[in-house]
Amino acid sequence: MSPGRREAGGRLRLARAMIAIAALAATLAACGGPAGASSGAGGIVLYNGQHLELTSALVAAFTKQTGIQVRVRTNDGIVLADQILQEGSASPADVYLSENSPELVELDQHHLLGRLSHQILAQVPAQREASSGDWVGIALRVGVVAYDPALISAARLPQSVLDFAQPSWKGKIAIAPTDSDFPPLVGAVIATYGQRAAVRWLAGLKRNALLYQTDEAVVAAVNSGDVAAGLINNYYWYRLRVEVGAGAMHSALYYFPGHDPGSVVNISGAAVLASSRHRSQALAFVRFLVSPAAQQIIAGSYDFEYPARPGIQPNSQLPALDSISADTFSPLALGNDQTASRLIQQAGLA
Repeated sequence: MSPGRREAGGRLRLARAMIAIAALAATLAACGGPAGASSGAGGIVLYNGQHLELTSALVAAFTKQTGIQVRVRTNDGIVLADQILQEGSASPADVYLSENSPELVELDQHHLLGRLSHQILAQVPAQREASSGDWVGIALRVGVVAYDPALISAARLPQSVLDFAQPSWKGKIAIAPTDSDFPPLVGAVIATYGQRAAVRWLAGLKRNALLYQTDEAVVAAVNSGDVAAGLINNYYWYRLRVEVGAGAMHSALYYFPGHDPGSVVNISGAAVLASSRHRSQALAFVRFLVSPAAQQIIAGSYDFEYPARPGIQPNSQLPALDSISADTFSPLALGNDQTASRLIQQAGLA
């Protein structure tokens, strides 16, 4: 995709979510059932903000093991979180699965999530779940830079994500500020350097960056030589390689050194709604998600996320987490995306 054809930014998904509730009626019911219907006897409703391919594999394995049916409604995690906020105690959802922790933090702060059992929480480290015990991490991904070695060498890539605001990067860096994966990166900058530094950084990106609508578009543009580098989550690069083949990959990945917030670890997590009418079955599903069987599915999938459970080796194509100086924040430190989203909009990036 050339710069002239790059996608317009549009409004931030978090802001759009308030007017996107009607879209839930069109979300994919992967296991059947109309939107708004209750799960009925012997089944649960899952609001799924994760990649559908991975969720489908997890649901199929869970149903085979337990006989419990899962009706899946898939949409952007932000849209689904806002749907739950609007539905409140009337929500038909039993379980919420999100790509990023801020949506879970937001729901937790509104007291819409139920407490998970110690048996579930004990399966993953404390920093990968809510301090309240109301949600648990199931998978991890890392912020990275995709770059084209033909346009820029690894040695010239910056030591910090903040450096992309420098004038020397004008026209050389791509971002997707309206993608739901961008606010957590901004949240990591805020947590590390404060709001003023984040405002200055975003202003620099406004001057320098080529804007795309999604991380997928960013990595595709870098790989095709349209831009030297782009900020993405790591798995988008690996998924592109599966799609186009290793021989068509003309880009590489760069991880920031020194635990820079540019290499923030994002947590995908699951929660049982406080309003669930099928709590025991919903808990069984979340318990399955952190079990060795489910974590092996995550590790072996072409989703290229890291399992949250210790002792489960990730996809062999991924570098070990402890080898890349990734920056881990507590979910509360990373926040609920509200401040990050406001700063992105104020910077004119959405």
